[in-house]
Amino acid sequence: MMETGKYQLGLVEKLSFVRYGGTEDELKAARILQEEIRAAGGDSELMDFPVAASDVETCSMHVTAPFEREVRCVPAFRSGSLPEGGADLKFLYAPRGVEEDYAGLESLEGYAVMLNGLNFDAYRLLFEKKASAFIIFQGKWYNDDSPEDLYSRLIRPKYQEIGRVPGFMITGREATELVRDGAETLHLELRQEDVDHTSRDVLAVVPGTEKPHESVVLTAHYDSVPVGTGSWDNATGAATIMGLYRYFVKHPAKRTLRFIWCGSEEQGLLGSKAWIARHEDLMPEVKFCFNFDMCGTVLGPNEIYVTGGDDLMDFAKQYAGEVGWSANFVQKVHSSDSAPFADRGVPALGLTRRSNTADIHVHTDLMFPLCAKSMGDMFVFASGIVGRVANSVFLPVKTGMPDSMKEQLDKYFQRDKKA
Repeated sequence: MMETGKYQLGLVEKLSFVRYGGTEDELKAARILQEEIRAAGGDSELMDFPVAASDVETCSMHVTAPFEREVRCVPAFRSGSLPEGGADLKFLYAPRGVEEDYAGLESLEGYAVMLNGLNFDAYRLLFEKKASAFIIFQGKWYNDDSPEDLYSRLIRPKYQEIGRVPGFMITGREATELVRDGAETLHLELRQEDVDHTSRDVLAVVPGTEKPHESVVLTAHYDSVPVGTGSWDNATGAATIMGLYRYFVKHPAKRTLRFIWCGSEEQGLLGSKAWIARHEDLMPEVKFCFNFDMCGTVLGPNEIYVTGGDDLMDFAKQYAGEVGWSANFVQKVHSSDSAPFADRGVPALGLTRRSNTADIHVHTDLMFPLCAKSMGDMFVFASGIVGRVANSVFLPVKTGMPDSMKEQLDKYFQRDKKA
């Protein structure tokens, strides 16, 4: 156990650099994973897929009344552009949302609307009311000393289908100051062009010895956000399934094990979605999914996300009880690469370890809160439960999702009859 944990922690360290989806650094990380697969005696392939992005010409924000101040900002990728030379807009803060706070405004044309967060319904309302721009903020007021944590995020395809509303992102501190100091008008500039970059999944297969046409999928994303080293999120998950790959190459299971190191998860689960789209012929064979996202912290509870019915919950709890694995069980959609598989009716377990002493999506996602023992403990539990499923005479649960989970998946993937 400890030797495997040390190996996995070493791989986490190798992967601890910014590896944003669609970049050369993500490709560098993919090559590292391929080298590890080759060293274990296996074969791998890279599966390319396009990632939507933007080339930004200009992005700026300036308070013009009742005072003047520059505000650091980055664009929401693929949210559109303002006219050449920018626009002078009224600043409007909607703490509860536009519909709740400003239902009386029939039009938001000429306004830059700042929201506490952006969801599908809020974006649709902004578009329908012809908002000239929107602003959302990242981080807490005390994160001001870490401007590197301010980075662009992609407007999801469902939002783009509605239309374009130019979007800006600022720090939580500067958002606080705008409202506190009574900002009234802003001069905003944003010019960006849609482009596509190339991301990759890293794929490896251990064929089944008795039931090769039934597959268990193991997923973990290996990309990161554009800041920090992404050690916890999710070099740890990538290292965990590498440890499992090394084990099952030497101890093949009755069912085929398909290992998918997913690219561009941070941009909307793009790697897992791309794999499913590319392998429709294999989907009837996929009977179970294990996903690993954020493992290995010294402190914190283990958690198992159960995306399926009560039978899946009962199986996970019973196995954990048999081997003495302490974990919290949550029956919901895991916001990670298992979700697209669950959306296709594949029962999914998401294995993770939470910690209040570790950070994600910021520059402080580093090696320190991680340790080899925790990594090794997760490997022991994971190899056991994966083996239980992959070697069982009869699968512990059938494919398919109960109606209550289908509703959760519809909400998670923001499927809306009005959209």
